[in-house]
Amino acid sequence: MPGKNVLIVYAHQEPKSMNGSLKNIAVDVLQKQGCSIIISDLYSMNFNAAATRNDITGELCNPQHFRYGAETMEAFKKGVLCEDILKEQEKVKVADLIIFQFPLYWYSFPAIMKGWIDRVFVQGFAFDFPGCYDTGLLKDKLALLSFTTGGTEEMFSKDGMRGDIRYLLWPMQHGIMHFCGFKVLAPQITYAPEYVGDEKRKNMLLLWARRLEAIWDERPIECTPPWYFQ
Repeated sequence: MPGKNVLIVYAHQEPKSMNGSLKNIAVDVLQKQGCSIIISDLYSMNFNAAATRNDITGELCNPQHFRYGAETMEAFKKGVLCEDILKEQEKVKVADLIIFQFPLYWYSFPAIMKGWIDRVFVQGFAFDFPGCYDTGLLKDKLALLSFTTGGTEEMFSKDGMRGDIRYLLWPMQHGIMHFCGFKVLAPQITYAPEYVGDEKRKNMLLLWARRLEAIWDERPIECTPPWYFQ
């Protein structure tokens, strides 16, 4: 949709991977709609995933007993967070939609993407109290998790050996995205792309492209326990 801003937070080491292709499809389809696209390619950026006291450039409130959450909250208010965090927060501020593109690692985000979330979504910027969940500070934005898995869809079913995929989505979609106020779109899950043929992989990309063509018409999911734990 013309005038919309999209941030793609992308975490994969190989541009020719399925994740790289899914990212490229998103850029192509959304640009054709007139959207402005920003990409945070975390591995290419050598993004620092470690949340440390170096994230604050000013004086600490309590240097004798460091508390990351409290210190970054105050640093955000004072404008003394380090430059790489501030740059990413500016990208988030202008985004109408954030797509997180990644391979599922150990039932979660890759460490570099989780580190991006840890460092960028600080209190005062992404949430506050009572400003969380439906009143989270990012409540006017959409979030979408697009990820690949190593296991098949059957493996991630209720009766599968890895359990219902929705259980894994609870901490990522509800505990992070919804907590910060995002309106959460249904995830785009690309199951086991390494174990299917070329035609199946092409179809996976086609399905993603077709979905993106109508993405602005989608309604967010009901981000409540019944959606995850049916």
